[in-house]
Amino acid sequence: MGKVVLAGGTGFIGQFFEKEFKGKGDTVYIISRQEGHISWDDKSSIVEALEGADLLVNLAGKSVNCRYNERNKREIMESRKRTTRILGEAIEACIEPPKLWINSSTATIYRHAEDRPMTEEEGEIGTGFSVDVAKAWEEVFFSFTLERTRQVALRISIVLGKDGGVMTPYLYLTRFGLGGKQGPGTQKFSFIHVEDLYRIVQFIQRREDLSGVFNAASPYPISNEKLMAEMRRKMHVPLGIPTPGWMLEMGAVFIRTETELILKSRWVVPERLLAEGFEFRYPTIEDTLEAVLK
Repeated sequence: MGKVVLAGGTGFIGQFFEKEFKGKGDTVYIISRQEGHISWDDKSSIVEALEGADLLVNLAGKSVNCRYNERNKREIMESRKRTTRILGEAIEACIEPPKLWINSSTATIYRHAEDRPMTEEEGEIGTGFSVDVAKAWEEVFFSFTLERTRQVALRISIVLGKDGGVMTPYLYLTRFGLGGKQGPGTQKFSFIHVEDLYRIVQFIQRREDLSGVFNAASPYPISNEKLMAEMRRKMHVPLGIPTPGWMLEMGAVFIRTETELILKSRWVVPERLLAEGFEFRYPTIEDTLEAVLK
């Protein structure tokens, strides 16, 4: 039995983590803007929760599933920097600080890549707003030098699971015959099953020699075209009408999101995790969709 703190732990990933940690007997504290949890404005309660904790996982930040107007861009950026800074300062105030602090980052930090995979060692950092957010997020995280708290930044790819996340729109598109390739279809889709993401956290917690940056992604990313073909096959939908880029742009405006979430080629592989011996339970898209859709 341990003590786990989930910051921003009320979303899809946080709810899965809470259930799993409690299932193995851990005491779980959640920091959130939602009522019934520790408030981000209650600094003393945050310090109290972190005191003697075995693990802190920070998942906090405004969703990127929105239009990138100036207000939303500011909130996306500041929500990540502010919450990370609050946690770092709270750890510094602890008498017995957490043993491990895992902070979310994003695989979107790498450039659009259709030529080769991006690893922690040889991946090329991209440009643009989403990359700026990821860089600023990690910069705040690693600005804290904590002698008694190990720090790991997880560059998380697109998380798939049964009860939410990005699966919902893909399911609807496929079900209604719109499950063809999106845009050129050649863009890479890096993903991870939410259970494997949880298992990575456990793996890093056990391995006290590990710190720094890790890519949290399946070892076998695929193209968008193959993803949609596999969705149709698993859901027994024979037809999938392709969606050209211009139509995606129109649709993104209508549903108030950005096409980058679909059209950016994320070719990310977990080189460090594989080298350290981590074994994925759902390494392929076939394994992942079988678990998610059954």
